[in-house]
Amino acid sequence: MEYGLGKKFISELVGTFLLVFFGTGSAVGAALMANKLVSNGTIGNLGGFTEWLAISWGFGITAIGVIYVFGKISGGHINPAVTIGLLVTKNISLKDGIYYIKAQFIGAIIASIAVFAVFGEPGVFIGQLGANAPATGVSYLQGFIAELIGTFFLVLVVMGVAVDKKADPGVYGLSIGLTIGIALTFLGPITGGCINPARGFAPMLIDFFTGGANLFGYYPIFSLGPIIGGIIAALLYDFVAESNK
Repeated sequence: MEYGLGKKFISELVGTFLLVFFGTGSAVGAALMANKLVSNGTIGNLGGFTEWLAISWGFGITAIGVIYVFGKISGGHINPAVTIGLLVTKNISLKDGIYYIKAQFIGAIIASIAVFAVFGEPGVFIGQLGANAPATGVSYLQGFIAELIGTFFLVLVVMGVAVDKKADPGVYGLSIGLTIGIALTFLGPITGGCINPARGFAPMLIDFFTGGANLFGYYPIFSLGPIIGGIIAALLYDFVAESNK
């Protein structure tokens, strides 16, 4: 069954909202617990790596659910880098691609507003609403390369398990979610883990407008890095596997 563009738009908006809300919300919650502003007696007392692991798999597990819910409607891209990769390989039309990207950014922005509504000012000044920035000692170029490679891995998996007509349709959501989880586990201590231009933009925007830091100087790391990585992965897989044939 082919769904209309309006339903695909809603699917991408809601899917991206859920991904960003639960993913960045996990990051804010971990930051607040680490600063002992909230406590459940467990996570706030665990080591830094364990907190990053919880955040990374918060994104990954949310993605699994979202992709299985909305994948049959819109494909469950929930990421402009994925959509652009599919655009350059002609797996989605330009019209649909533009609508998808609009929906993804709108959904992400609404999610960051919701995270602010839940956590309030501590979420801004302690957790930056989950906004990304390179860690101390990580250069701009290092962060850019890390995000490029992380997104390359994600889009390569998307092409192999969801786009390729020869793939097993039953495993795509789990495969993509696990890929997001492991990619963000690695990237967390380097860039905070993004691999998604909409997820990167929305917390920066709402954090800034609610009195937080201006992190937009770092945004090319979290936009151009993922987009370039996604394009390379999509073109490479399309060439090697001839997925359109």
